[in-house]
Order: sequence, then C-alpha cells, then structure tokens
Amino acid sequence: MKDITYDVRIYKTEIYKGKTATTYYVRWKVGGKAWRKPFRNAAQADTYRGELQAAARRGEAFSRAIGEPVSWGRTHQAEMSWYDFVCKFVDMKWKAAAPKYRQDIARALTAATPAMYSTVRGKPEDRELRTAMHRWTCNTKQRKEAPEEAETALRWLVHNTKPVSALTDDPGLVRDLLDAATSLLNGQRAAPNTVRKHRMLLSNALDYAVELKLLPANPLKTLKWKPPASTYEVDRRSVVNHAQAKALLAAVKAQKPSGERLVAFFALMYYAALRPEEAINLRRDNITLPPLAKTPESGEMEEPANAWGELHLLKAAPYSGREWTDTGTARQERALKHRAEGHTRTVPIPPPLVRILRAHLAEFGKGPDGRVFYGVQGGELPFITYRRAWKAARKVALMAKEFASPSAARPYDLRHACVSTWLNAGVPAPQVAEWAGHSVDVLLRVYAKCIVGQDEIAKRRISDALE
Repeated sequence: MKDITYDVRIYKTEIYKGKTATTYYVRWKVGGKAWRKPFRNAAQADTYRGELQAAARRGEAFSRAIGEPVSWGRTHQAEMSWYDFVCKFVDMKWKAAAPKYRQDIARALTAATPAMYSTVRGKPEDRELRTAMHRWTCNTKQRKEAPEEAETALRWLVHNTKPVSALTDDPGLVRDLLDAATSLLNGQRAAPNTVRKHRMLLSNALDYAVELKLLPANPLKTLKWKPPASTYEVDRRSVVNHAQAKALLAAVKAQKPSGERLVAFFALMYYAALRPEEAINLRRDNITLPPLAKTPESGEMEEPANAWGELHLLKAAPYSGREWTDTGTARQERALKHRAEGHTRTVPIPPPLVRILRAHLAEFGKGPDGRVFYGVQGGELPFITYRRAWKAARKVALMAKEFASPSAARPYDLRHACVSTWLNAGVPAPQVAEWAGHSVDVLLRVYAKCIVGQDEIAKRRISDALE
C-alpha cells in the first residue's frame, strides 16, 4: 500500500517557447512528489491533463513509482531499463552501421551511461564499468561472449540503471545525460567534434525511445544547449614541404624489416592524397602506369621523363578492429568516403610517384587478392607496423624542434601536404576536390589556412582590373 497514494494535485500546463519549437509541460504531484511530462502540441497536453484530472476525481489510486493511475497499467515506460534500451538500440543499428560508426555509438552511450545509474551501492570501478559497457554491452557481435572478469560489472549494470522513463520524470536528468555523453573521464568537456557527434548519437537513441513508446517525445530537443564552435581546419604546422617529405620517405626506407615495402604506401598519401584506408586497400588493377620508352642511345626500356599515370579507386578498408567488423578482420571494405557504393575516384600519379610505384611493384609484386601492400609474412599489412615505422622515421628525418611539433605527426598529414601543394600550385579547387574525394566547400574550409600566397595574387589581379 505504501507504493500507492490518493494525494494528487494537478497544476496548470506550463508552456516553454524554444527557438525551434514550443513544448507543453503537464505538471502534477503524487504523494508530494512533483511530476512533469512534455508534449509537442497543446491538444495532447490538454488531453493528458484531463485524463489525470478525471482519474483523480474518480478517487483512483496513483502509483508513487510512476506518477500515474495504477489502472492505466503504464508498462511501457516502467519496464525497460537504460541498460536494456542501450542493448536494443545497438542491436537495431548494428546491421546497417559501418564498423567505425558502431564504435562511435559505443563510445557515446558508454560515456552517457553513468548519468543513468540508479545507485552507487556495490558499484564496481569506473574503468571496469566503462570497459564492460563499451566492449560487451554495446557490441552486438560479442555481447554473449563476455569473459568472467566482465560479468560482475555487467550484472551490476543490468540491475542498477534507471528506467528510460526517468528522463521524462526528471528534466534535470536529461541535462546530466548530455553532460556525461559529452565529457571526458576527468569531467572536462570533450573536443568540439566529439561533443557534436555524441550529442547527435544520443539524440538518435532517444528518438528510437520515442519510436518504442518509452518516451512521449525526445527530451533532448527541449534543452537550451549551445554547440561548441567547431571549425576544423588543417594546422599549417602539420604540413611538410617537398624536401621534408623526401627525407621522411628515405627514413622510412631505412626501417627494418618493413621499411622498403612501406615507402610507396606513404608516397601515395603525399603525392596522390590517398587516405590510409585507400592506400592499404589498393590493388594492382587500380594502377595505370605509363609505358616504358626505348632510349635511342642504348635501346633499353626506361622511364619516360614527366610521364603521368592514374589511380582508379573503388573501395577503402578503414581500420576498426576485429571485434567491430562482420568479417572478423581488423579492416572491412566499404565504399569510398563521401561516395555511393560502386562510385570510383580517379587520381593522377605524378612522375615521382610513378617511379616509386614501379620500383615497388618490381620488387614486391602482388600480394593476396592482388593487394599492393601486405605484411612481411604475406598477410594484411598491420596497422601497428606502419604507425611504428612512421614514428621512427620522423625521429630520424626531422630536427628535434620539428619532431616535437605537429609536423607530419600522423601519416594522414601527408595527405594534407599533398592537397595543400595542389592548391598552392594553382590547381582549381573543384579539380582538387575531385582528386581528393572532398566537396569543394569542405575542401576550402578545411584547407583555408594552408593556401599561401593567394592573397598577393588576388591583390595584383584587382589592381590590374582597376587600372
């Protein structure tokens, strides 16, 4: 009997006018505890408020736990915990999501979950809970294969997360959820891009809760929240010049035992702006090299001067880890970034890269499935192999001050250097965007600080026009 009460008070509907939408909150008290429920239009709010009033006038018992008449049998919000909902959302998304997107969902929901703990009694260590949540709860593929050391944390999570309906009952909980999802372990706010991504993923999850009728509306959309400024631009300090790039490639070649087979891999990023996942998935059939020319003096076949080739890219293979792919491999093929399935991208091969690729193919030939790059043992080129080689090459090729700076800190920075070179050489932005696999607006926004000398050219053109 202590779970029900007849002490019910119903108040006037509260109207909140946001920038994009108006929300109507029905407010009432059950046994002294305040409740509030949002609606998108006034008619829905009036209907719900009228039903509460009618039940109170009839003398019906109200549940202290859910704030509504016991006779309503409000099962949909009371029966699904946050933990069960996360599992259901992850399972719904899994099939259509790319491996890296699956990881993003796991990170966002793992970060948000502490806000939904119903108690801290008996709580395992935070690291154990986050590991269990990320690796097992948010992974449809291996949830049932959780090891014994994770079972304690998982059992605690199963029994100690609030119901999803608590997000309606406690408006402050919604802000706590968003703050948790967009914060680091130390409580500080995450990077702007991470904040935006996690907010979007959390909102998607709550939209799904509305679809399942666990919530009447997405409470995240009613919050006053200002997204952090996020204008991602390439740091000019990370962009190397041609002399530095050649020194880095020479330093890569000196690394044993994999260095010689990695020179062409990094050269593709610097001379053709390939992403690492595009370079690592390159096949011999994707490469068109110019034919060798016979020299008049010796009659031997040699590389023609200033001859260009072409790359015809079809698929990429981003690294995500075996536990997130459908194939059980560390990488899973997908369409090129920003392109639909089956769409290709053609990129020119400048003469220096022609020579590097021809030498690589002559020495190493084709690997499994016609791959240009593969490991020393003949398998897939390991992610850690080329990361270690690059780190070692930077230490050899760069001065101490440069090594401590962002200069070519990641292999991906070679792609930035290539695109910057094209833009500064005067190649029109639409052509650069096509070769690099960008849209023009993204290209100019990302590489705005890497275009040098263009202001002087523009001033001279304006002066000429005025004269």
